[in-house]
Amino acid sequence: MTRQTMRSVAVGAALFAAGFVVRDAMPAAPVVQAQGTKVFELRTYTSPEGKLPNLQARFRDHTRRIFDKHGMRSIGYWVPQDTPNTLIYIISHDSREQAKQNWAAFGKDPEWQKVAQESQVDGKIVAKVDSVFMTATDYSAIK
Repeated sequence: MTRQTMRSVAVGAALFAAGFVVRDAMPAAPVVQAQGTKVFELRTYTSPEGKLPNLQARFRDHTRRIFDKHGMRSIGYWVPQDTPNTLIYIISHDSREQAKQNWAAFGKDPEWQKVAQESQVDGKIVAKVDSVFMTATDYSAIK
């Protein structure tokens, strides 16, 4: 082997080894994971004047448990400090299609129908319902 060839082999080996050193010193590229189809549903209920305690009792005593029975996972429930007669909550579903099926099964549930009827003997406790479906971002603490 000539001196020139030996030098080329040595330089190539050095560059090859340097590649591993540089690779280990560089920060790893971020790994982007595909988000599942899980969806979160933000629901806002407005109750008639004076009926929010009745609505809260229905959720506390019955609705949450019936949600669980139909695959609707409760994330949290809130009463805004500056908006009277309002209940806001978030539930999750395995997918948007599953949400549709969950709500259909929930609405047909005989226990729910009985609870809904009994909770409104003194008048309606829900005047308006707004619903928004959401997908968690990759930087969200909840997914």
